[in-house]
Amino acid sequence: MSALPVPEWVARTRAIACAAPLQPRETLHVAGQAVGSVQRGLLPDLGLDNLRAMGIALMQRDGAWWLQAEVGDSATLALNRLAQVLRADGRCGPWRDEQLAVRNAQGESIATVERGAVRVLGLATLAVHLVGVAPDGRLWVQQRAADKAMFPNRWDTLMGGMVSAQDDLDTALARETWEEAGLRLDALHELRHGGFFELNQPSDEGDGCGYIRERIHWYVATVPDGVLPDNQDGEVQGFALLPADQVQAWAAQERFTPEAALVWAGYWGW
Repeated sequence: MSALPVPEWVARTRAIACAAPLQPRETLHVAGQAVGSVQRGLLPDLGLDNLRAMGIALMQRDGAWWLQAEVGDSATLALNRLAQVLRADGRCGPWRDEQLAVRNAQGESIATVERGAVRVLGLATLAVHLVGVAPDGRLWVQQRAADKAMFPNRWDTLMGGMVSAQDDLDTALARETWEEAGLRLDALHELRHGGFFELNQPSDEGDGCGYIRERIHWYVATVPDGVLPDNQDGEVQGFALLPADQVQAWAAQERFTPEAALVWAGYWGW
């Protein structure tokens, strides 16, 4: 535990990262299991006839929604058909053609769904972050691209990305570190798992009806002298190597994403 006093920005960021939905939400069940939630009124607004036309059976019971595919019993099929309806209605996040795991209350993966729909459906997701430390103690940070759907132009840790359906934490860490920073894990030193935290907050995806439920695992590694990050996927504007006090100052000024700020808080033991 850090002996330093906890700065005000840490409490402020934790409050942001633990915020209730802006509007009432109703539990969403798929294949008989609770997996997420939808803003009240969203599914009726889509039109039950539109959903039936897509082969989706939808029923409301006890203030919750129950969803399944009319043909077969595939939770993945039902969710991805619903994602297509959301997209057609302009109620979906950026479409990525990437599947994320859908987990039940026990954390078991029971289906997959298009990444652009997870916030609108209130589905729990996983993400990984990497704190890159230079041998002299300075910290590598990245600036997010101007066209990012969330927090464009904000600063982030060396790497931050979501865990896709085909990944576990280790493979996601390796893939995202290469895609965002152009670094292979075997080129880094003293890689370790630092911890994890939960992020729960409203999202403006889906025309303001999204809600984020994410568990973020963060890691720390030393980036040797002469090893320089180089973005590969076009989602990063650039990188900077900053002393710790400047990183803390930027966090206090809200120049980092909330996730990154909480990773820094964990890194310093706050």
